[in-house]
Amino acid sequence: MECKNDTQPIVVGIGEMLWDILPTGRRPGGAPANFACHAGRLGAHAFAVSAVGNDAHGNALVNALTRSGLDLRYVQRNNRPTGTVTVTLTNGIPSYVIHTNTAWDNIRAGGLSRLAGAADAVCFGTLAQRNAVSRKAIGSFLSHVRHDCLKVFDINLRQNYYSEAVIRRSLAFANILKINDEELPVTARLLSARGTEASIVRALMREFDIGICVLTKGSHGGMVYTRNDAVSYTPKHVRVKDTVGAGDSFTAGFTIGLLRGMAVSEAVAAANDLAAFVCSQKGAMPKHPARISALFSPRPVD
Repeated sequence: MECKNDTQPIVVGIGEMLWDILPTGRRPGGAPANFACHAGRLGAHAFAVSAVGNDAHGNALVNALTRSGLDLRYVQRNNRPTGTVTVTLTNGIPSYVIHTNTAWDNIRAGGLSRLAGAADAVCFGTLAQRNAVSRKAIGSFLSHVRHDCLKVFDINLRQNYYSEAVIRRSLAFANILKINDEELPVTARLLSARGTEASIVRALMREFDIGICVLTKGSHGGMVYTRNDAVSYTPKHVRVKDTVGAGDSFTAGFTIGLLRGMAVSEAVAAANDLAAFVCSQKGAMPKHPARISALFSPRPVD
């Protein structure tokens, strides 16, 4: 897979944008927004495409994410309530109650094609496709991206908000898949794939023409599969505050690494360091220290 060497690539997270309601209070969240925020902090021009309500939660969320550096000109307003997720932590590991009938379930498709055509990378998942309105908007956006755009399907199976049809359609759009070791057997069962972990991944990559698959395994690290190789990684040892958003930061770091011209092994290592840092902090979008940002510095052009 050819990747760019842009100093400021255009990166988009499309889908849910919400408040994570944690035991310690509310924090901005939603996997695509988390992804975009971390990509922006690594030097991308980062856009969130989503919707918030015409309510106090929506105003506060827009203000908070604007301060985080996200470009929110494509965040829509509607009369549904701004999304919230109630998060409980058990030994730092989150579980979620995702509230329904929210603003981000009703992202409109119109007015997104120009951004889609300019995007160097876009990240999307299944959760925001639980409603037909947002599902149409995400599909329309993905149908307008360039051939060389990195289309990252971070599958994020949550509760019962997914289906075989949505997964198949999303895989057909993607050229990078991110999936964890709990989601892989569920996906394999839905798609009638059988065999070992590696053989299931390879089968999915062949069937849907996926160039890279990132398989995460929590505290056991993970594997990154390319068409001809596989790279393993182990997590950095840190004192964990919580793991909210750590996977999204890994996805963002890996994507920025590829856009900056890193080899897959380099991008994995840098993304692993970023995710470890996020685990050592509270919330999904902590500011990056200089040592983390330096890992993703643009490569000189020969």
